[in-house]
Amino acid sequence: MIARWLISVMLLLAWTLPAQAHKASDSYLSLAVQDERIEGQWDIALRDLEMAVGLDANGDAAITWDEVRARHEAIAAYALARLHLSSDGVACPLRVTQHLVDTHTDGAYAVLRLQGSCAAPVKALGVEYGLLFDIDPQHKGLLRLTRGATTSTAIFAPDASSQVLQLAAPSRWRQFSDYVRHGVWHIWIGFDHILFLVSLLLPAVLVRQGGRWQERETLKASVLDVVRIVTAFTLAHSLTLTLAALGALSLPSRLVESAIAASVVLAALNNLWPLVHRWRAAVAFAFGLIHGFGFASVLADLGLPQEALVVSLVGFNVGVELGQLAIVAAFLPLAHTLRRGLFYRRVVLGGGSALIALLAMVWLAERALDLKLLA
Repeated sequence: MIARWLISVMLLLAWTLPAQAHKASDSYLSLAVQDERIEGQWDIALRDLEMAVGLDANGDAAITWDEVRARHEAIAAYALARLHLSSDGVACPLRVTQHLVDTHTDGAYAVLRLQGSCAAPVKALGVEYGLLFDIDPQHKGLLRLTRGATTSTAIFAPDASSQVLQLAAPSRWRQFSDYVRHGVWHIWIGFDHILFLVSLLLPAVLVRQGGRWQERETLKASVLDVVRIVTAFTLAHSLTLTLAALGALSLPSRLVESAIAASVVLAALNNLWPLVHRWRAAVAFAFGLIHGFGFASVLADLGLPQEALVVSLVGFNVGVELGQLAIVAAFLPLAHTLRRGLFYRRVVLGGGSALIALLAMVWLAERALDLKLLA
């Protein structure tokens, strides 16, 4: 029963991950409030707008600026119908003042510059967010709200589509918990990060003896191996995430994303042809340094409040680690149960690693050569 369930999960991953390639659907909404006036910017992925309003007029799978420009009115109408602001129960109408296009780490985004006003100076802003929820229930809206030097954040989802944000300076605990949630969410949608970690974890319930895989006798031994790997990965990506977020280090996003895909390929292939089995913790640390720059790109999209920089950065790091621990907690007991026999060694370790390597090779080609191979 467990074996059939695991095969089903692997097939589901094989079906869904190529379509999502790197991350799930997000939009980035930034609002600045001054008295009764509101100004903002809304970044929405072109791939999402293609599903919602249709952008690719000639059907060649390449969205051009002319095609986006031809749909400006439709984009604005669609977006504004799914974002409503209010103050003290009175609506604050919004309008789109400018259309632009920008590039995030996962592709091109339409940028809508927004202006609005309320009837009186805003003390608490009500936000009703409904973008894409009818098309993609996994979509999240990431809001950054500023008033002077005060910054707060919120995540909108189908079960949290309406929120009221106070403009007074949020507590340190609120800012910390907000960024913990951001960290958890972004490790769970960072499929390349997850597959790198899974590639390192797959052999954790086995040991290499005489050129063959043998099962570990105790769960304790597997846990200790996992602790070493996860600790090394955590230390490395926390270091570069912090340095990059503080502006001390910077690498081109295309180089970082390509290197992350390459790390997944190498980690998976090492399970098929073990060259550094005993040094997987060192591998986790080395490639974790690159993955940290990937996490930093997420923080660049979210923005870090300068008045609570350390609190927010620590919160995001904690969230990433909690997300990782949830993955480990779900994986390790199941792998330990299945470790005996050929099924785990050939189907889970061998087949799973081959599938991960193949998918990551496609990612690497897309990112390094700027191609579009997956839908």
